Amino acid sequence: MFSLQNISVQFGGTPLFRNVGFIINPKDRIGLVGKNGSGKTTLLRIILGLNRPDEGEVVIPNDKTTGYLPQEIHLHNTRTTVMDESLTAFREIREIERKIRDVSNELSRRTDYASGAYHQLAGQLAELNEKHHIHGGHTLEEDVEKVLLGLGFRREEFNRPLNEFSQGWQMRVEIAKILLRQPDLVLLDEPTNHLDIESIQWLESFLTEYPGAVVLVSHDRAFLDNVTHRTIEIELGKIYDYKTTYSEYVKQRETRLEGQLSAFNNQQRQIRQIERFIERFRYKNTKSRQVQSRIRMLEKMEEIAIDDLDTSSIHFRFPPAPPSGKVVVEASHLTKRFGQKLVLDQVGFAAIKGDRIAFVGRNGEGKTTLARIITGALDHEGEFKTGYNVKLGYYAQNPGEMLDPELTIFETIDKVAVGEIRTKIRTLLGGFLFGEDEIDKKVKILSGGEKARLALAKLLLTPANLLVLDEPTNHLDMQSKDILKNALIRYQGTLIVVSHDRDFLQGLTNKVFEFRDRNIREYIGDIYDFLEARRLRSLRELEKKGRQDASSTQQVGDESDNKQLYEKRKQLDRDIRKLTGQVEKIEDEIHKLEETLKKLSDLLANPSNIPDKTLFNQSLQKYSVSEKELNGKVNQWENLVLALDDLREQRSDL
Repeated sequence: MFSLQNISVQFGGTPLFRNVGFIINPKDRIGLVGKNGSGKTTLLRIILGLNRPDEGEVVIPNDKTTGYLPQEIHLHNTRTTVMDESLTAFREIREIERKIRDVSNELSRRTDYASGAYHQLAGQLAELNEKHHIHGGHTLEEDVEKVLLGLGFRREEFNRPLNEFSQGWQMRVEIAKILLRQPDLVLLDEPTNHLDIESIQWLESFLTEYPGAVVLVSHDRAFLDNVTHRTIEIELGKIYDYKTTYSEYVKQRETRLEGQLSAFNNQQRQIRQIERFIERFRYKNTKSRQVQSRIRMLEKMEEIAIDDLDTSSIHFRFPPAPPSGKVVVEASHLTKRFGQKLVLDQVGFAAIKGDRIAFVGRNGEGKTTLARIITGALDHEGEFKTGYNVKLGYYAQNPGEMLDPELTIFETIDKVAVGEIRTKIRTLLGGFLFGEDEIDKKVKILSGGEKARLALAKLLLTPANLLVLDEPTNHLDMQSKDILKNALIRYQGTLIVVSHDRDFLQGLTNKVFEFRDRNIREYIGDIYDFLEARRLRSLRELEKKGRQDASSTQQVGDESDNKQLYEKRKQLDRDIRKLTGQVEKIEDEIHKLEETLKKLSDLLANPSNIPDKTLFNQSLQKYSVSEKELNGKVNQWENLVLALDDLREQRSDL
């Protein structure tokens, strides 16, 4: 059990925390939430001992271990491979292996087989081997492989030097090392920023089953809901602890604030009534006892306080989109190479006016590359063209790339503003939370969140009918993300957004382009439609791939083979149970719809039973809606049954 007691921290005389504290229990799953700059990262570093509070203490039992993933890491410049760097997580086991080698070498040199010293060394070797086995030393590489594959690495990448990978991929190796080490407390600061959707889903499953406690900072609402069951909010130096998921916390927070306001208003009315009574009868001898009683009542009354709230937030709308042609962008046989590496191969697609497209897929599959080709920042082979009168606005994955670090906030906007807007620059910047005392700050000293807000402000200055946004939510807090999403929903132009944030994408887009194997597959619907369609269509394909990968990897010993077979059977059994439950549920829904249709059919077969024409039309409309819903459910049931049959066939083959 980890404990924070009466923690206070000040920065430049401004209090960040005031006497806050909480306990982290074994197997807790805590989401740490609050606005950018509220102190979430500072609190994580205090728990680790990297920062010291001005007051209070952190109590960590001596036998407990911690693991920490910061928002940013220093890039590795060594030639260490992905596999070797991941294996450094097992320092204790590596030390046992070194001792086993030393004792084995010593035994091989000795010939005094009957001596006590020889038998002592042999006993030591047996003890070390037993310890090595207990700590899982015989499955090290298998464990590493499982985690690296889950985080999106391919087997052929395991032996590549780490310094050939981007910061995002190196961050995944750091995540792998923490998960493999299995500390008692894992602290993760924005772990999803560098992961694609598949890897986020894998991490969710891993953390759900993790044996220790987890505290994470994230602005990904879906990730928080799927992992955490406790939410700690930091608000203006105070901490509020909710024993629930993030979405439920939002509801409870509103209820708490409404309750406080109601209690405060009731108390204020009571105080005013008492004060009026005192004032009215203060000088009347016959009422002196009642007056004194009410004065004492006021003195003893504990005033109800309303929690201070940080109500500041960005507010903006995108300017009206100029008219464009029907086809906004179009490509055929589009190919892109970086040196010998082929990223996009003979890609063809089109974006029609009004389309709202999400680019999704594993990192490194070409999402950002295609976004930059669309903006004209990269050359390419094949055909690509923009339509009539297309005006493009672009938000880069790293917003700092689009900003001059030597300019101030005001100069950044003033440099591109034209016309009447130049007289309203301060108002515009105020809408993005840049006050008068901040607009002279240089871009190079801004935080990631501040750069993101400035890049969004700059984006508003030129009306665009095609917006290309590359990971726009990475540095935004929950409230700012919601405001951006609402602004994009109202935006009338064509939208292309690269994102791994499922909650942000839900309801925002009507098409999904999945990047896989250097090409694009198009899905109609939003992100959850895509995830469901892809899961149903590729269960068999993914299993076949798993078999091919397994057969291509050298197996070490029968025990490893059996364990892999056992794990595969377990996973298939879990998938079969899950799909069986879904099939049973949808069968119940189909049965209920069929009963509803039968009743409506009997009713409509004899119109004389429904003298009211309005009621007849309503029944007819309900029949049409129910029939359409039934057809959809039957199609869904057929897909689920096919997928279930595939899984059962695979299970019987094992």
